[in-house]
Amino acid sequence: MAIEKNSSRGRLAKKSSSKPSSREESKSTSRDQTRSTSRNQTRSTSRDESKSPSKGTKRFSSNSRPNPYKKEIRKSTPKKSIEEPTEIRLNKFISNSGICSRREADTYIKAGNATVNGKIITEMGYKVKLQDEVRFDGALISPESKRFILLNKPKNYITTMDDERGRNTVMELVRTATKERIYPVGRLDRNTTGLLLFTNDGEMAKKLTHPKHNVRKLYHASLDKKLALKDLQKISENFVLEDKMVFVDNISYIENESKTEIGIEIHSGRNRIVRKIFEHFGYKVIKLDRVIFAGLTKKNLSRGHWRHLTQQEVNNLKML
Repeated sequence: MAIEKNSSRGRLAKKSSSKPSSREESKSTSRDQTRSTSRNQTRSTSRDESKSPSKGTKRFSSNSRPNPYKKEIRKSTPKKSIEEPTEIRLNKFISNSGICSRREADTYIKAGNATVNGKIITEMGYKVKLQDEVRFDGALISPESKRFILLNKPKNYITTMDDERGRNTVMELVRTATKERIYPVGRLDRNTTGLLLFTNDGEMAKKLTHPKHNVRKLYHASLDKKLALKDLQKISENFVLEDKMVFVDNISYIENESKTEIGIEIHSGRNRIVRKIFEHFGYKVIKLDRVIFAGLTKKNLSRGHWRHLTQQEVNNLKML
């Protein structure tokens, strides 16, 4: 009896393993349907996309490619206009005038060295208008930065700000040098060439043109004939010209040149003084070139060109 039971169980087990249950069949069927549906949807979508592209997408032919070298045209945005400030801090005003640095200016302001429109200002951060009258230790100052331009002047330019007769002026040669309004220091005749300094520093210009400061000016003069040794000696001594005493600092023949080529050093600022000196002794100046002025030279400065002075050169001028 036990054996029969086991055999019947075995037959039942075989029957159950050969046929799946209804629950398993339903699960398998639903999975197959899902896979089939997703494949059909994918095929349908790909066919639809190939036939009609969606809006907003670009179609390119097989031969068309985007040009990597094509520049994109961008609309330029208008720049905002920068308005110049109508007020600046007092320490910057003093610093821009060339007196000292901003930090040093603060110290002087605290000490009461600065006045604005007659009133002593000790407040830090105080702002002034450009049209205000600002004084430092009693002297009127300007907020403009000090500019020093050295020009190697050519012939046929007159030393003036403008000319009513329309002749060429030295200002035409330095008009692009700086935005500040600069003025020539002293003057050179129309036919005289060489060094001419420009600046907006009135105090410095006054100092460089006053004879008492003995500012060195060296000229190369080409004469119409050889200068006699006796005349050279007479010129080197003090003599009277147009009822005024003339002082020549130095005069000599230029080495390895004809005796028509003369070097003359003088600190007088009288108009056409070098030409008048030689004319007084019977000589005519054919060419006149200023080669040194206040320690400045024409080195690396071609005729008709200009340059800004270095800070060291400005410092040297201040020490004259």
